[in-house]
Order: sequence, then structure tokens, then C-alpha cells
Amino acid sequence: MAEVKDQLEIKFRLNDGSDIGPKWFPDATTVATLKETVVAQWPKDKENGPKTVKDVKLISAGRILENNKTVGDCRSPVCNLPGAVTTMHVIIQHQVIEQEKKKKKPKGDVKKHNKCVCLCFGARC
Repeated sequence: MAEVKDQLEIKFRLNDGSDIGPKWFPDATTVATLKETVVAQWPKDKENGPKTVKDVKLISAGRILENNKTVGDCRSPVCNLPGAVTTMHVIIQHQVIEQEKKKKKPKGDVKKHNKCVCLCFGARC
């Protein structure tokens, strides 16, 4: 039972509601390794899958997880319940290539519009 205590069962929820996993990961596993697992196990029949780890963002308990954090760092008290499976949501954001950035933002045509509105409500004496 000590082996299970040092591990976390995780499933990865994709944007269409399907899952990858669940699978057991040791507490020392980094978020970057979890992302590698998502890229490697991404269903081949799904479009717009991640090409690299940089395309993947993992969200757990409402927080975007950082690559250098470990599974143990991301644990919540609910994870310690018997039979609990942690669901991490997968967001895919493809990295924009530098050439595409240049095409989308021509220097002369870009106009900046600063719109700021401040309202102050106060009681007058």
C-alpha cells in the first residue's frame, strides 16, 4: 500500500470530453513528463493534436501547471481518498512560427487603440 501512497492516478481530459488514461505516476514525475505522455498517447484519429510538449498546457484544480513542478507538488487533499483519480484538463495551444507572426502583424498597418474608462462613485456630503 505504501507504493500507491507515493503515486497518483491521473487521467487527462481532452477538449472533446474523451480521456487519456487513467495511469499511475510517481510523485517525483514532472509536469513536463506528463505532457510528454499526452503527446505520445494522443489519439491518432483526433485532429489538431499537439506536435510538441510546448503545445500542451495542463490544468489541475483550476491552476495551469508549470513544467518544473512534480506530481507531488500538484496533489490536492482529494487525491488521498481511496479510489480517487485526478483529472487534469488538456489545452492545446500550437506555437506560432516566427514567419507567421511577421505575416500577421505588418508594422505600418497596426493601429493601437487605447480604451480606458474610469468611473468613480462616491457619496457627496
